[in-house]
Parts: sequence; C-alpha cells; structure tokens
Amino acid sequence: MPPTAGRSEGQLRRAARRVAEIQPFVVMDVLARAQALEAAGRRVIHMEIGEPDFTAPEAVVEAAVRAIREGRSAYTPALGLGHLREAIAGHYAAAYGVALEPARVAVTVGASGALLLSLALFIDQGDELLVPDPGYPGYRHMVRAFEGRARALEVSPQTNWQPTLEMVREAWGPRTRGLLLGTPANPTGTVIEPGELARIAAFIAAQGSVLLVDEIYQGLVYGQAPVTALDLPGEVVVINSFSKYVCMTGWRLGWAVLPRDRVRELEKLAQHLFICAPAVAQHAALAAFEPETISVLESRRTEFARRRDFLLPALARAGLTVPAQPTGAFYVYAGSPSGDGRRYALELLEQEGVAATPGLDFGDNGTAGCVRFAYTRTMADLEEAAERLLRFRVGSKPSV
Repeated sequence: MPPTAGRSEGQLRRAARRVAEIQPFVVMDVLARAQALEAAGRRVIHMEIGEPDFTAPEAVVEAAVRAIREGRSAYTPALGLGHLREAIAGHYAAAYGVALEPARVAVTVGASGALLLSLALFIDQGDELLVPDPGYPGYRHMVRAFEGRARALEVSPQTNWQPTLEMVREAWGPRTRGLLLGTPANPTGTVIEPGELARIAAFIAAQGSVLLVDEIYQGLVYGQAPVTALDLPGEVVVINSFSKYVCMTGWRLGWAVLPRDRVRELEKLAQHLFICAPAVAQHAALAAFEPETISVLESRRTEFARRRDFLLPALARAGLTVPAQPTGAFYVYAGSPSGDGRRYALELLEQEGVAATPGLDFGDNGTAGCVRFAYTRTMADLEEAAERLLRFRVGSKPSV
C-alpha cells in the first residue's frame, strides 16, 4: 500500500499551520497592476519597491568577474571568507570607531539570512519578541516561522516611529526574549535617538535578554552622523547588508555581528540551513570597502538626500502628511488624504501611473491610512511623479 493510502486529498494538501498566519504583501497587488498597465503601454513610475536604482559599483562588478574567471566559486566557510570578515570589522573601526574582532562577524545570505539565523538562535516555541508597528513585515513573520510570537510596540510620530524604554518596559512579559528594531527604519526612514537606544539596551541586558538591531540602512543617514549599536551593553546582535548602501540587492549578501560566545552556535545553524553565502558575491564585496568605492557610495548617499529633500514638499503639495521626518533609508511614510492608503495607492496607480506601497503591509497600528514612497528613482522621474501626484489631488483625467 502506498505511504499516502488512507489519507484524504485535503490532508495531503494542508501546509504547516504557520503558513496560514503569514500575510501576503498588499504591494504585490499594486505591482501586478503596474505591470499590467506597462504591458498595455502605460508609463509607470515605480516608487513602491525598496531597491536602489543604482547598481553595484564598477569595482565590485570587476571583482566578481575576476572571481568567476579564476574559478573562485566553490563553497566558502559557513561564516564567510576570512578576508571579508576582516574587511567588515575594519569598516566598523574606520567608520564608527568601534574595535571589532573579525571572529564575531558572520557573513550571511543577505540580511534576511542574518535575521533568520539570529531568530533560530534565540527564539524557542512560545517566546515573544518585541517588534515596532509599523515596521518591516518580515520581522513578525520570521518570528512566527520559528514558532515564536511577535508582540507589537505601537510606535508613533511622537516617538519618531521608534520604540522608547517606556514602551519596552510596559510590554515586557514573562516570555519576552528581547527586542528587534530597525534603524534607520523601514517604512518610516526614521533613526532611533542613540541615548534612547542605550537606555533600552541597558534594560534588556538587565533582563538577560537579547537586543537585535537591523542596521541594513545604516549607510544611508542624512544630516547626522550614523551610529552603530555594537558598543551597547548586554547581548546585542547587529545585522547589516550589502544590499542598500552598496546597491547589491540581488547578490544576496549580508552579515551579523554577534557576541563572541554565540558565534559557534550560529555557525552550526548556518552550516545546515545555508552552507554558505554566495561565494562570488563574497569575493566581489571585498571591493566595497576600497576608498574609491566608498567615494562612489557617498556620492549616491548625497543624491538620495537630494531626492528626499525634493520629495517631502512635493508630497505636502499633493495633500499627503509626513508627521515624522525621515532621516535615513530611502522612504517617506505618509498619511493619505483620503485616510485609506490601499485605495489611494491603487487609484493613484490607475489614474496617474505612480506606484506606491499601501501602509497595510507594515502592521496594524494606523497603517491603513498610510502609504510609503521610495525615492529610488532619478530626479527626472521624481519631478514627473510630483506633477502626477498634484494632478491626482485636483482630480484630473487619467494619465495616458
């Protein structure tokens, strides 16, 4: 008798219960419609996707080509190439004045890989992890994937869309394992105040718990010096990536910096779950820390700041509100004029060909009335988008 004999068809098709609790991205509805409009000949300005419009710097590309030609595409150690771990540690010393042992660096399959490994390391079934709402949706879904529970911290413009010590202390419970936050944050583009983060870290350290800080947008901070959480007290894990600042999204390369006594534990997980990060991408990323490359990336950061400074007043003229000013990443999180972010995004796309992300993707805390705009387009595109947004506000005929 076949192994499946006696089971109903419905039983065979049922996935794990956790899958039913993983919500799809609402933005995929926007993207699908945008692609349909483009296929019909409409010009769409894409401001929904959180991906730089710049590609990897030339030095990175050339390093990848050399690695391929020289056959350096075999598996690497699970924690990454030694030279790359050293280069990452050197970057923290040069950019932030933080001394870091290269042995504490784990090179991962993107920041997503770093998050998954870190959650696998710390979360047991039924454990809680505090996460900001609104916030990056992957946080809560990844926690659920490891049978944990993401407990929302309802952040607000009054706290710069970032958690405070008071929020953390009030939400803390017997099963709370720690806090996961992003700074600069997605979708809000805000940066947590360093003193507040230090106070939160001290509280979490006193509980014997973990602080996970997603610094994937750390290189994209405007009007203030970027900082890292690495020198904070207690058990702190910092996550970063080559995707945003270095513009290597599809290369799938990130890293985590862990307390020294957690490295071996994470290494065991990495060996089984990922084997290693992409080898060619690792060899290429060594070029990201060269002075010439940093110069290119800093010029791009300046351009992102220029785009932000253009987009903020343009959104205000179009009737959108930005209650907390973004000082990092490449997003503006705004309140829609209608109070219905999903409807606003879909009608804006339909009528004017501008694609934005409905706020519903980022949680439950007032997100239904919001939309996120990514300024990952050229200035010419942003200027055209501003005209379309203004036209949409006054209710002109659909753009063709």
